[in-house]
Amino acid sequence: MVRMTDSARALEAALAADDSSARLQAALTAGTHPDASYLEVLLGRCAVEPDFYVRDMLTWALTRLPRDLVLQRVTEEAASATPQARSQALHTLSKLAEPNSYEAIASGHLHDADDEVARAAWRTAAGLVPYDERGVLARELALELGRGDLTVMRSLSRAFVELGEAGEPALHAATIAENEVVARHARATLRLLEDPEATFVLE
Repeated sequence: MVRMTDSARALEAALAADDSSARLQAALTAGTHPDASYLEVLLGRCAVEPDFYVRDMLTWALTRLPRDLVLQRVTEEAASATPQARSQALHTLSKLAEPNSYEAIASGHLHDADDEVARAAWRTAAGLVPYDERGVLARELALELGRGDLTVMRSLSRAFVELGEAGEPALHAATIAENEVVARHARATLRLLEDPEATFVLE
């Protein structure tokens, strides 16, 4: 555990400001002048920060800290009981882009009841998965076909696009699923694999 310094306490207070612009500036300053003592403050704020842009800046500030220290704590945060803490931890893992951190993504993350956690897990897993495990991941992701609204479905489809041809067998199998929403989602995803710039449409 890194000792809480006066500057870390000042950052904690600045990140609690009512004005989101002030919080954004505080996170920017923390990343511009990184200090290992900011780690716990930044992680703690990630779990509760309501503004998307501030959360993104908090993640950037985390990536500016000592990598090994951040990886250890972010991996621990991925198991938090707080959904936003889990999703932000997974998002940070994707930004750190350490191949060995793929192991921190559990099956439970891919099937998390919280949509934002699951979406972050899909995105991060697709970007970090070792080449020879892509087919296994694709089969896990296929279990989520048909889930949620169009935004959630699109996120899953984009993860399949990231996996490329390794995802095709699982998708082809899902096109004949009894659940028509699952089948339509699989077909829409296959169309995106053929043309990643195409519009995501369920048909």
